[in-house]
Order: sequence, then C-alpha cells, then structure tokens
Amino acid sequence: MTSETSDEAILENAAHRMSQSVEFLKRVLNTVRTGRATPALVDNLMVEYYGTLTPLNHLASISAPEAQLILIQPWDKQSIQDIERSIMKSPLNLNPSNDGSIIRLPIPPLSQERRQELVKTLGKTVEQSKTAVRNVRRDAQDKLRALEKMKAISQDENQRAQASLQETTNKHTAEIESFWDSKVEEMMKL
Repeated sequence: MTSETSDEAILENAAHRMSQSVEFLKRVLNTVRTGRATPALVDNLMVEYYGTLTPLNHLASISAPEAQLILIQPWDKQSIQDIERSIMKSPLNLNPSNDGSIIRLPIPPLSQERRQELVKTLGKTVEQSKTAVRNVRRDAQDKLRALEKMKAISQDENQRAQASLQETTNKHTAEIESFWDSKVEEMMKL
C-alpha cells in the first residue's frame, strides 16, 4: 500500500461516510408531514402482511396526484385492509378512505403553531447530522496524523489531505444547510 492510497483511502472513506449522514438526514426530513402530500411520507410505513412486517412501498404503488392527496394502490387487493389499519395506527394521524381497490389519503394542512414546533424539533436532527459530519472529519484527521507519525506520509501530504478533508466537510455541511433551508421554507408555506 503506497502512501498516496492510504491518505486517499481515508479521504474517500470520510467523504462516503459524510454523504451517508446527509442522505440519512434527507430520508428523515422527507418523511415529515409538511401539509404537502409526498409518497415519501408513507413509503416505509410497516404493514403487517400475512404475519410479516413489510414496507408499504413493497405492497403498493404510491403517488401524490395532488398537493393534498396520496393515492395508494395495493398490488394485492387482499392487503388493502392491512394497509389501512397500519396507516391508522401510525403516528401520522391520517385518516385513509378506501374504495376497495385504492386508498385515498388526504393530507390536512398543518397549523402555524405545529409548523414552528416541527421546525424546532427537526432542527435538532439537522444539528445531529452536522455533528456526525464533524465526527467523521475528526476521525479522518486522527488517522491522517497517525499516518504522518508513522512516516507513511509527509507533513506536506498531511496538510494537503487535511485541507481536502476540510473542503469535503464544508461541502457536506453546506448541503445539509441548503436542504434544511428548503425544507423549512416548504414547511412554513401556508
């Protein structure tokens, strides 16, 4: 293993782990009810289907034809009752209506007070994602310093790698901020 591959591998690994933190945050924020219908809201809702917990998106096609409506069309018509039951039990507080082949899920608008509460609560999740990115950076910095101590890389290579690592950290933090800002804007729209 050459010195280039090891510091490059550390940087690559750090970038990958930072990207995972950002993607996790995006998945979490996409499942938040903002008063606007989105299939991500119910995609991973677990449904007890023939005694097995199965994600809803494995049992049905999910679409949002209107801003306030989600349509769920089960592939197996026998599962419609199970899906409806799971939606009613979920913390989403939504009331499905079923016509025997399609479940209509109206999304009521949120109150301004509830929107502000959601922004505050989700802000903590955003901070946790930023902390995760910084922790990845710190871990990579420690590994790079260890390589320099072992004389596997020079001081200059370490400094270049540290600068690159900081750029990657800044990029991922900015991505988190950008996604969060657009989510807050979406959530605060009436």
